[in-house]
This record gives sequence, C-alpha cells and structure tokens, in this order.
Amino acid sequence: MGGQDLKLGKMKALILVGGYGTRLRPLTLSKPKPLVEFANKPILLHQIEALVDCGVSHVVLAVSYQADQLEQEMQIEAARLGISITFSHEKEPLGTAGPLALARDVLGRDDEPFFVLNSDVICDFPFREMVEFHKSHGREGTIVVTKVEEPSKYGVVVYDQSTGQINKFVEKPQEFVSNKINAGLYIFKPSILDRIEEKPTSIEKEVFPFQAEEGQLYCYELKGFWMDVGQPADFLTGMCLYLTNLGQKNSNLLSSGPCLVGNVIVDPTAKIGENCRIGPNVTIGPGVVVEDGVCIKRSTVLKGAKIKKHSWLESCIIGWECTVGKWVRMENVCVLGEDVNVKDEIYLNGGKVLPHKSIGTSVTEPQIIM
Repeated sequence: MGGQDLKLGKMKALILVGGYGTRLRPLTLSKPKPLVEFANKPILLHQIEALVDCGVSHVVLAVSYQADQLEQEMQIEAARLGISITFSHEKEPLGTAGPLALARDVLGRDDEPFFVLNSDVICDFPFREMVEFHKSHGREGTIVVTKVEEPSKYGVVVYDQSTGQINKFVEKPQEFVSNKINAGLYIFKPSILDRIEEKPTSIEKEVFPFQAEEGQLYCYELKGFWMDVGQPADFLTGMCLYLTNLGQKNSNLLSSGPCLVGNVIVDPTAKIGENCRIGPNVTIGPGVVVEDGVCIKRSTVLKGAKIKKHSWLESCIIGWECTVGKWVRMENVCVLGEDVNVKDEIYLNGGKVLPHKSIGTSVTEPQIIM
C-alpha cells in the first residue's frame, strides 16, 4: 500500500456537529452534545483521535449555533494533538450536505479525498481501511454501511456484494431488500462539491441517489459494533457495545478491582466504598464518590457525582455533580441533568430531570421532571 501513496497526513475531515443536541437533553442543557463524555471521553474526541491516528491533520466542525464552549475546548485539544481544528458556522441549519459547500475552501483546497462524519456515531472507526477501499475503486464516494436486525426502521443500501457498488437506497422497506444501513461515515473526492449548493440540503436524499445512478458511489461494510448515541437509550446501548469491544481486545482502558464486575471503566480519581457491586457495563467519571453497599449496572456516572449508601442504579445516566441519596432505586433510562439532588429512599422510573432540581418524591412513570 506504501505510506506515501495514501498521503494520509494531508487528509481533512468534516464532522457534522449540527444543532443543540435536543435528543440528549437534559445533559445538553449544560454542555454542547459533542463534549458530553462517552466512556469518560467527549463523544467528539473519540472521532477526532481516531482520525488523527490515521493521519488526518485538519478537522472542520460544522455547527449551527454559537459554539463558544466547544471552540475553547477544541482549541486545547487541537494543540494537544498537533492538528488544526476550525469551525464552520451555519447562519441557518444546512442539513447534511450544505455544510460541505460552506466548508468548500478547506475541503476543495487540493485534490485529496476527505472524510465526512455524523457526530453521534460510535464504532471501531475503520478510517485506514476506508481510504484503501476508496483508492481501490477510484470513484467519487465511499460510504460505510452496517448491518441491522430490523431494516424496516431505516433507509437501507442495496449494492453489489462483490464490488461494493451501490445501486440504490430504499427508505423503510416493507419486504426484505437489504439489511445494511448508512453508518454516517464517508470519504469523498472534492468533485462532490460540484453537486452541492450552500443551502439546506440532505446528502442522503439529494446527493447519494444521483452518485449511485452514475456508478460513483461505493460502500464499505463495517466489521464490529456501531451505534448512533444521540439519545439516552442508545447512548447506554452504545456504551455497552463499546465496553464489550474493549473487553474482547483486553484493553488497558478497562478497570479491575474488588467490587468491579464485567467491563467497567473507573477514573483513577473516583472513590468506591466497601461491599459495592459496580458493573457490568458501567463507566465512572473523575472525582465521583460511590459510598458503601451501592449497586450500579449498565450506567454512566459523570464527573463529580456522589452516590450515597445502599443505592441501586440500572440503565441510568447520572449528570455532573449530582447527588443520589441513600437507599435510592433508579432504573429504565433515568437521566439526571447537572447538579440534581435525589433525596434518600426515592424511586425513579425512567425520569429525565432538568439541571439543578431536587427530587423529594418518587416518580413511578417515565416523564420529564421540570
């Protein structure tokens, strides 16, 4: 393959960060979605670090809101990683294709191909393999596809199994035509920019079908797990898949200890009491305090939260600096925004609690707690 041939060091990437992250509220009321920690690292950094690993040197973030906090954090990361990260600000939301036109001066600067990513995707990013595959077929675009159990919920990709050439896309098929869906990871030649105007445009509906018709679009099949983690239930499912994948690789990111069961990540600065059961599938962030006799499974606990004695959490996201009282039971995708205080002996079933609230009565049915 020859390192020089690929010129990966010159490659660029555009990440479609988009809007306010409403699907991941109440967490995104305190922090832009790309900065919400997934397995103790901002979602966006999982993507950027994987891009940098394969030699990308310039990342453009397409945002449709004033992203001051995001810009400050990303400048720090850019310096740490030795790359440039620039922002492309949409005056109006431009959909999934418009942002490519807006960033034309960077993406079309030379004839090197560039990556485009949806910002909520977590997987074992196959960036090097994508580049090799893209160079081998020599056409305008490569999209990554992933296999799903229920194709009827998605738009599926119909393609030639031997070459990867895409024939067509079928939206929510009623009978079986394919079980592969668009995974939100792409590589394009700069010539795609000639197809796109700087206006609200869907790349899936207004660009891909025409590329496919002309035989210019190929797909690369993802090996391993994939998840769009843009909403709480999927965030937790994605976390389980991610941790399982780390377990299969015997990754040193996983923690081990007397109270830990299965695949768990515990930040070194977190404190865990006696007689706890943490796991399987739990991530515990920096400065978290877990008191004695606590059971946590299939949950993520973000920085600075405190879980008091004998509480029981399953399928929860506990926001930054929250306090969960003693003998509390929480389950069924509860999400606590920043600095929520749950009093002792409360039961929460699937509640989404806005930041800075105090919960003094049990919530038996899933609801948003203002």
